Order: sequence, then structure tokens, then C-alpha cells
Amino acid sequence: MTTEAADSTDAVGTIAPAADPGFLQRHGGTIEYVLIPGAALVGALAVFGIFVAMFGKNPLDLYFYMYYGAFGTWFSWQNTLTRAAPLILTALCTALPAQLGMVIIGGEGALLIGALSATSAALALQGLPPFVVQIAMICAGVIGGGLWIMLSGGLRQYRGVNETISSLLLVYIALAILNHLVEGLMRDPASLNKPSTREIGAANMIGSIPGTDVHWGLVFGLIAAIASYILIYHTVFGFAARVAGGNIRAAKIVGLGVDKLILTVCFLAGGAAGLAGMAEVAAVQGRTNANLAAGYGFTGILVAFLARQNPLAIIPVAILLGGISASGGLLQRRLGLPDASVLVLQGIIFVFVLASDALYGRIGFLKGKS
Repeated sequence: MTTEAADSTDAVGTIAPAADPGFLQRHGGTIEYVLIPGAALVGALAVFGIFVAMFGKNPLDLYFYMYYGAFGTWFSWQNTLTRAAPLILTALCTALPAQLGMVIIGGEGALLIGALSATSAALALQGLPPFVVQIAMICAGVIGGGLWIMLSGGLRQYRGVNETISSLLLVYIALAILNHLVEGLMRDPASLNKPSTREIGAANMIGSIPGTDVHWGLVFGLIAAIASYILIYHTVFGFAARVAGGNIRAAKIVGLGVDKLILTVCFLAGGAAGLAGMAEVAAVQGRTNANLAAGYGFTGILVAFLARQNPLAIIPVAILLGGISASGGLLQRRLGLPDASVLVLQGIIFVFVLASDALYGRIGFLKGKS
């Protein structure tokens, strides 16, 4: 009888390890990082469904066409991944400075400056081998975007200017610079209806991943996200950045170079967004014009917040939001909704994500409480 009771106890422990409070204490934080953003996303979709129902549309049709337009076919997947590529990179522009406790929302500006820098490099190096031009475009895009966001970090560290405000204002300055150059010094005389720079040349385009219509910007984004994760969580530099983000005064007391950390991280963050601008020029537009201001930088902020600033989590979240954006055209054709309705959904998601932030650490059963 004693042996049978012991076997029964072992079986219960094997079948239900999550019932052990210690399991929830060890993994509750991880569960929260999946459960809470997921619940916020579901809640936002439910509210958007109610919003659509008010206009006489069936919410179930809405959800079906959103799924079909994003992931229902191979064409949809390619469209989704193409839109996800710049979102991964612009999300890193917010996620990396967040490790230092900074809120940078200027990814759109870094993307525009990166695109403009990459285009300038390509036009200046016409006649050189395409591979050399492409490498120069990558370097120019990264450096241009990096310096642009590093300016926000410098203003915060040396002049006490709030980085959130400065990075947002720099977006409008970047847009003004782009319009000024595209409509003036760099304008192609042949671009009559929409002012644009001269084309960088078909030979200098980076093309698509073999067997797909998805450009190489997706690969750039995946590499950047993985490298960022390794940098932040598996290097001494990343550990120092997270220490400084937790308490800057303590970091200074122990001798960490906070100024250098802030400038370096801001440069890397801006470089990621600048790389997104380069990819949009070299793989999609072929030149610089106002079409580059498509809002990828602002959507990247939502991606970063929904991913809790985790570089690896940014990848699936960017694909999800890229799919929502890709479904806009199908919603317009099948349900008669404006193409911009997906922007309404993104706004609702952002509100829900911000509101759900108060729930972290407050869900009792995830802390091992009975």
C-alpha cells in the first residue's frame, strides 16, 4: 500500500508540474510576456470588430479576410514578409535604446536619412561594380541613420533634452531635408508629377531572395535582430547597457562609461532604421522620393512595445503587424473598408498594449500564489 501511494504521488507530480508554485515562480515572467501582449492583441481585435460591425460589416468576415490577406496564400505571405522587413529594423531603433531606459520614437526620421544617404552614395559611385555600390549604400544608410539618432542621444546626455521629444521632432526635420533635396538639388528633371532623385540603376538594386518576391531587406532585419539579441543579452557591453538602464547613477558610481554607452546604442539603433531606408531604396523604390515616408518608423514603435523591447520577439511581432498591413487592400476590395482602416486597428492595438503594461507583475497565479 505504501508503494502504491508513493507511485500515485509521483504520477501526479509528473502529470501536473505547473501546479507546483515553484514552476510559476520560475516561469511566470516568461508566461506574462506572452500572455499579456497576446491578450492585448485579442482585445484590440475584438474592439476593432465592434467598430466594423457599427458600419454593417460582419466581424467574422473581417477576421477571415485579415487572415487570408496576410497568411492565406503564398502571395500573401510574400507581401507580409516584404512589409515586415522594415518593421523589424525600425523596431530595433526603439528597442535598443530602451535597454538604457530611453524612449526613442524617431525611427521614421532615421529611415528617411538612411535612404537619402544610400541614394547619394549610389549616385556618387555610378560606374563602379554593383557589389561595391551596394556595400557603399549599406554603409551610407547605416551611418546616416546612426548619426541621426545619435544626435538625440547626445542632446539628452549633454544638453538635458528629452530624447522622446527630440527624436520625434527630428522626424519632421528629416522629412523637410528630404523634400528640400528631392525637389531641389537632387531632383531628376524627368520626374515631373512626383519629384524624385535620379534612379540608382537596375544593376545596383539588391533584388529578391531566390525563389521569392521578398527582398533581401528581410535577411538584413533577421540578422540585425539576432545580432542585437546576442549583443544585449550575451555580451559585457549589453550587460553594462542594461545596468545603466536600470540605474544610471549606480552605473556611474561603478565606473561605467554611460555617455559612451548611450551614444553607441543610439548609433546602432539609428543604423538599423537607416538600413531599412537603404533596403527600401535599393530593393523597392530604386530612388528617393516622398513615398519612403510610409509610416514604417511609427509602426516599428508599436512592434517594439508589443515585443516588450526584446530583439528576438520583434521578428514574429513584425510579421504579424506586417500581415495586418498587407491585408488592408483585401479588406478594401471585399468589405468596402478604407485601406487606412488598418491604421485604426494599429492605433487600437497601441492603446491596449500601453494599458496592459500595468498588469505586469500583478497577476497573482503567475507568481505562484495559491
